Amino acid sequence: MTVNTSEASGAASFAPAEISRGHNPLRDPDDNRLNRIAGPSALVIFGVTGDLSRKKLMPAVYDLANRGLLPPGFALVGFARRDWADQDFADVVQEAVKAHARTEYREETWQQLLQGIRFVSGEFGDDDAFRRLRETVERLDLERGTMGNHAFYLSIPPKDFPIVADQLKRSGLVDDTADQPERWRRVVIEKPFGHDLASARELNDALRSAFPTDSIFRIDHYLGKETVQNILALRFANELYEPIWNRNYVDHVQITMAEDIGVGGRAGYYDGIGAARDVIQNHLLQLLALTAMEEPISFDATQLRAEKEKVLAAVTLPADLGATTARGQYAGGWQGGEQVTGFLDEDGMDPASTTETFAAVTLEVNTRRWAGVPFYLRTGKRLGRRVTEIAVVFKKAPDVLFRETGGQGQNALVIRVQPDEGVTIRFGSKVPGAGSQVRDVTMDFGYGHAFTEQSPEAYERLILDVLLGDPPLFPRHEEVELSWKILDPIEQYWAAEGGTLQQYSPGSWGPPSAEAMLARDGRVWRRP
Repeated sequence: MTVNTSEASGAASFAPAEISRGHNPLRDPDDNRLNRIAGPSALVIFGVTGDLSRKKLMPAVYDLANRGLLPPGFALVGFARRDWADQDFADVVQEAVKAHARTEYREETWQQLLQGIRFVSGEFGDDDAFRRLRETVERLDLERGTMGNHAFYLSIPPKDFPIVADQLKRSGLVDDTADQPERWRRVVIEKPFGHDLASARELNDALRSAFPTDSIFRIDHYLGKETVQNILALRFANELYEPIWNRNYVDHVQITMAEDIGVGGRAGYYDGIGAARDVIQNHLLQLLALTAMEEPISFDATQLRAEKEKVLAAVTLPADLGATTARGQYAGGWQGGEQVTGFLDEDGMDPASTTETFAAVTLEVNTRRWAGVPFYLRTGKRLGRRVTEIAVVFKKAPDVLFRETGGQGQNALVIRVQPDEGVTIRFGSKVPGAGSQVRDVTMDFGYGHAFTEQSPEAYERLILDVLLGDPPLFPRHEEVELSWKILDPIEQYWAAEGGTLQQYSPGSWGPPSAEAMLARDGRVWRRP
């Protein structure tokens, strides 16, 4: 599929009309018309010794600086138990940048960033450590001109969110802006946002005791991916798709997030959480909401979130959860030419664990647009390949002309979120020759081929949005609650009935119960 991006009109770039008027906050921050450059600010990261900080957060900060999107006086503060001086932390940041940054390493960028790097050593329950943290950021306000604008990134286990939020409040780090409204304090948290509805509400209460609602940023890094944002442009900027994006034409929708690796060193974290809580409750339900939502009246965060919440509120579960859900655990065996360990044999895993590494569910969206259209969601580890995609599968055309020559398959529009981001359209075409045989073919649009611009990494986009106070890509608590209301009954059914926890071979596409789940409806899973 050839996509022309050279014309000024951007006819094939999947860009909404509103974008051309410069009002779309979902555009790449490189767009100078939007002036998306952070103002004076400091980012405080709790948990700087973890993988997320080293592989994603610190490199993303450097990449933003390298692209000129951070102010010269930007400050980065690390908080952890390590007995480090500022230079020790700076060395850790530099190592992470050189190993994981997306943009090239430039000494001048590093030296500018280095001037604002500080470290505070302490425990979460240590009042004196938070006193030192306050003194550190107050000195940065004077030395670097950060002007009291501080974002606190909690890259720590959710169980520690309440104590850190309480310490930030009691130390005066979040409530000293009353007489200076131009200053801001924001908190950023990573999933999981609780492990069920009750715990999500408790977590939200703890955060709201320290921060106003509009200062709490819940990061779902999938929403920062360019392809996910492109769902809205694909739907609402192209007359080709929106008229058929409904129950009259769509047979079903499949949303898949597959990984080809196991739990590895995350066994202790993963046991008791499982695939459904880890991925379906957040990533996949967010993709469902974006796929099924109505067009918002603007890209304003309130309008965008309201349409997603309407979808999540309209989701219904089938009556027979035993037949319409599936779960399993990967076994040991051969995958990709090497012997791999089964889930129950991973280091640190309870050999009697009933936690699933594969989960699939059937959902319906009870709206006029989607009534009767099943949405099949699946996720798993040790599957055939690493892929995340949304497949909108259309109804079959009547077999009138081609019944005797093989008939026609089902058209599908597939949005690839990762890897090889892009869109594929599957349709029937006549096989060359004297006959009239029809065969499915595909047209493919890939971001890497169609655009010369390199897409920013998701965390770059999201960290910049936090510093700008731009919330459209961050789910608010209402979305989190609605998602748990969908998943909790399924988890409760699995806990009470045991579910069908089947073993599956590494490199396969899940347990037999997943295939049976669709076969009962006369459908099959796509092979990505």
